[in-house]
Amino acid sequence: MTALYSLSEIRAVELAAQAGLPPGTLMQRAGTAAAELALRLLPPGAPGRVLVLAGPGNNGGDALDMAARLATAHEVGILLFADPGKLPVDAAQALQRAQQSDAEFFPPEQAGALLVQPWSLVIDGLFGIGLSRAITGTLGETIRSLNNSSATVLALDIPSGLDADTGAIVGEGEADGIAVIADHTITFIGDKPGLHTCNGRDHAGAVVVAGLDIEASLFPPCRTQLSQPELFRHAILPRRHNTHKGSYGDVAVLGGASGMAGATLLAARAALKCGAGKTYAVFLDDAPALDLEQPELMCRRLEDFEIGSGVLVAGPGLGQSEAARAVLQKALSGKTALVLDADALNMLAAEPVMQRELARRHTLPILTPHPLEAARLLGATSKAVQADRLGAARGLAQALHAIVVLKGSGSIIATPDGQAAINPTGNPGLATAGSGDVLAGICGALLAQGLPSWEAALAAVWLHGSAGDLLVERGVGPIGLSAGELIGPVRTLINRLAYQPA
Repeated sequence: MTALYSLSEIRAVELAAQAGLPPGTLMQRAGTAAAELALRLLPPGAPGRVLVLAGPGNNGGDALDMAARLATAHEVGILLFADPGKLPVDAAQALQRAQQSDAEFFPPEQAGALLVQPWSLVIDGLFGIGLSRAITGTLGETIRSLNNSSATVLALDIPSGLDADTGAIVGEGEADGIAVIADHTITFIGDKPGLHTCNGRDHAGAVVVAGLDIEASLFPPCRTQLSQPELFRHAILPRRHNTHKGSYGDVAVLGGASGMAGATLLAARAALKCGAGKTYAVFLDDAPALDLEQPELMCRRLEDFEIGSGVLVAGPGLGQSEAARAVLQKALSGKTALVLDADALNMLAAEPVMQRELARRHTLPILTPHPLEAARLLGATSKAVQADRLGAARGLAQALHAIVVLKGSGSIIATPDGQAAINPTGNPGLATAGSGDVLAGICGALLAQGLPSWEAALAAVWLHGSAGDLLVERGVGPIGLSAGELIGPVRTLINRLAYQPA
């Protein structure tokens, strides 16, 4: 399990650890860990050229300690963006070690000229996890020059300018907020949510955690974690021979308004190929006699379909007409497992009575909003949702007593009691029409096969993203990847989880 800790939790662990250690110990451990990673990133053979950007706080101290260690075997240049007389005690001692090393200090005003030179590695030690305002002025220009350079960048603890809790860029929208775009990040003490959601994946690159040898007993219980198969694999089982289609449940996708049949068919095809025993594509308007691409689907007109005990996936292509509203009301009033997506969420947002009815259900439904749909449900803006994706997902899950999947880079899966996971799979190829419909169908199929709502949501999001990754590895996308192409790889991945040893 990869636990993710908030800024306040990391601060508490750090203080507790420091109380039992000699001064400067954690900074020296951080410098050592960062130097070891840098050595692995530097080209083998001849000494590398390393440029270290050190800021005014303890993050700068980590960078200075690291620089002193690297300077024993490599050419190291240091840009110190701080008044040496105002550095924290530990950072001031790290500065002394760097000054006594073979590292060369350059004036900060030379940053622009230095960053166009060929460096083997550039170290971002400007600002750590406690940054609370936008980076502007000279430092902002330095980061802009760094981001425009061709250098490989290693960020210490977090890319400067990125919010450790949310993954948002600090001050973005209120000022000219900017953050370092790193190729690698070594984060200290524990992993942070902001490295994995919102702008995190674009800015952090490959993340390595250096625990600094802090005792596990000092860490709080985990409330947020990175999603991975160990969280749900136990629920995806090999199939017994002595079974039949009824053993694997029914899924009915409720949608099919005029002009939107494709969304309904995508969700239904995904449910079928992800293991549901029987799958119905139910159309609000005229239903086709069959799906020529997937004739195993049973196509029904809504007025001829009786909602029974199977899983309902409501919303893909449903529209928001009065007839659609009646369908949603009927789905909410039942007791069957439920997935709500797309238009079902938009209608739910406009109907407080429906929200209360949803919250009273005994079985936890799965809701799969994108940020704008989540904003409508919360009575907020999509900008506010993106500024705190974890908070938004948790708030929505609690308010509606549901498992909420807040889609986007680093999708958030949250429970009503505040547990949350961030999904690490997927790529920009998933940003295409119909991708969410496929995800809803996968959720429905897993519920039909008996997975609890939490495990079904975790697995569906992980599989959906991993299918996109698999396609990109095969040369399909990310540009031009289409939603329907995800379904086959998801089926492949489900079978791997079920039949290959962990």
